[in-house]
Amino acid sequence: MIAVRRARLRVTRGPSRGEQLELSSLQPIVIGSDLEADLTLNDDTVSGRHAEVRPTASGWVVRDLGSTNGVVIADVRVQEARLDERTKRLQLGESELEWKLYDDEVEHLLAPTPFGGLVGEAPTMRALFALLERAAGADSTVLLEGESGTGKEVLAEALHRASPRAERPFVVIDCGAIAPSLVESELFGHEKGAFTGADRARTGALEAASGGTLLLDEIGELPLEQQVKLLRALEAREVRRVGATRPKPIDVRVIAATHRRLERLVAANQFRQDLYYRLAVIKVRVPSLRERPEDILLLARRFLAELKPALDPSALLSEAVSTALVSHRWPGNVRELRNVVQRLVLVGELSTELRAPVTPPDYETARRQAVEDFERDYCKSILLHAGGNVSRAAAAAGLSRQMLHRLLRKHDLRGEGGGGGDGGGGDGGGGGDGDDAI
Repeated sequence: MIAVRRARLRVTRGPSRGEQLELSSLQPIVIGSDLEADLTLNDDTVSGRHAEVRPTASGWVVRDLGSTNGVVIADVRVQEARLDERTKRLQLGESELEWKLYDDEVEHLLAPTPFGGLVGEAPTMRALFALLERAAGADSTVLLEGESGTGKEVLAEALHRASPRAERPFVVIDCGAIAPSLVESELFGHEKGAFTGADRARTGALEAASGGTLLLDEIGELPLEQQVKLLRALEAREVRRVGATRPKPIDVRVIAATHRRLERLVAANQFRQDLYYRLAVIKVRVPSLRERPEDILLLARRFLAELKPALDPSALLSEAVSTALVSHRWPGNVRELRNVVQRLVLVGELSTELRAPVTPPDYETARRQAVEDFERDYCKSILLHAGGNVSRAAAAAGLSRQMLHRLLRKHDLRGEGGGGGDGGGGDGGGGGDGDDAI
């Protein structure tokens, strides 16, 4: 069991003023102008995925997701900051959000072991496993929402294997990969001669999965016309093949999966509200891989064992490789990680974009380098502006000729015909009195 203190974000300034979101989940929430964000701000100065707020062992934390205008707390732009009782406001672009912490907590049940042979030790996954364990014995429809590559089909199959229907068919249909004209036939089947080209009868997915489980993958892509017919079939527990005169009874459990937020599609009249409620009896959000960094190396070792069982994982998962894997943002999630591990097995190294970043220097070294870079660039610029004349350049810069000469020598910028040095002839000795050309 793990407890999360309840909180609330409310928009107090900006185009989305009045919008608010209650927080109590283990999963982070995304704030941005993207319609797929958990809290959408209709603000041109807010990035699509601007920031995330997530629970940690020490409390709630906000993190900038690489936004253009940043996250500002108490007039300070932050990359990551803890949100506690002292935090009152967050500013994202032109929008201002009020932060409120409640006194009570919400407890989340964590499964002691992985579910159905799946891999995951992160609290978000253990909470997901606990929910799936409870859902497995029921016959209710399940809606899996999550980014592409998070393993929704794997979870659906594990749910089927753990259910009383495990010995019956597990049928998968990808709603986004079927031509609109063929959706009805794919779902409900057709009789011979029902349409041009129907030279034989065909069993649809709902009928084929009867007694077992049907996964409707990418359900958000199903045309509205077919959504009505699917709802009718689920409610009546029967299907009518295209061209048939009588329906056939079915006994099927439906699991739907999508990378989209169906609630947002419902609000935009792109998905039927009644079908949404019929599918989301048990709603599960599958976390992205970046939300569960504890599982990255665990998954990598699992993939290595599957791809090359005889290989010692430490032979490929060096400290540098492990650092690179954990640091990566994983836009393709678990699917991308598997592909990366496969490349690692085949060629023995990571692709360029995944290689571990160079460790930044200590503060003093970085500061000294920054000053030297500035001096070099400034000297070049001021000399160019002065036409190469050191006296005019020094006057424009507010420096003595001696100081400017010293900087020029330091950065090897003295050219032929330059003026004198620090000594000998005094200020500019031996090189003329003011027409030093660089």
